[in-house]
Amino acid sequence: MSFGDPNNPYGQQPQAPQGPYGQQPPVPPQGQPGYGYPQQAPQQQPYGYPQQQAVPQQQGYGYPQQAATPYGQPMPGMGMPTGYASWGARLGAFLLDGLIIAAVPIILYIIAGVMTASSVSSASPDYSSCQTGDYTCIQNAANEAAASSTPVGAIIMIALAWLIMVGGSFFLMAKEGSSGQTPGKKALGIRVIKETTGQPLGFGMTFVRYIGRYVNGLLCGIGWLWPLWDEKSQTFADKMVNTVVVSAK
Repeated sequence: MSFGDPNNPYGQQPQAPQGPYGQQPPVPPQGQPGYGYPQQAPQQQPYGYPQQQAVPQQQGYGYPQQAATPYGQPMPGMGMPTGYASWGARLGAFLLDGLIIAAVPIILYIIAGVMTASSVSSASPDYSSCQTGDYTCIQNAANEAAASSTPVGAIIMIALAWLIMVGGSFFLMAKEGSSGQTPGKKALGIRVIKETTGQPLGFGMTFVRYIGRYVNGLLCGIGWLWPLWDEKSQTFADKMVNTVVVSAK
């Protein structure tokens, strides 16, 4: 009849071998430290050595790489408008912008006209120095009476109306140069862009484009009607500065 290991008759767990007196017990194998052993702190680089930076995580295999956008080209996803604007939308935006900047000046012109008419009607020309039948003298006397009766308030109204018109025109040029849209164009959902880049023109080129509108009025205004049959719906001014008007909806 056997009772197991003759060297361990009572089934006790074997103990780790003891080192000689004064010496440390043997180090357990590498990996997780044994129970009761002190935990080792992570090793650091000695002072003066360059610290290692964490490697940035790279995209997984199979993810598409985004190519850099060439300079001057619109960024992807920016919603660049497509499709040329209709002639009706352009006309509507032009009329709406004109109404915006001309509404107040028109009222001022009307007030100045009423003030001038009331003053002229109350003025009496001096015909005493004119001989009978001398129509030139009579006309000059009437003009002098009208000029002298024009109130200062009417002159101020006319000058103020002119300044508002000029300031409104520069406002429209600034808006169109920065965003490609004036209030009228924004309401009609159209935009002016550079044909080669798809970007707004900037104030300088927009100013040149506005000057080019006088070219549109030549030959009985045929330049304004040119978008009706042009492939890119361009006026003469658009062709001068290489711009197109597109739908921004």
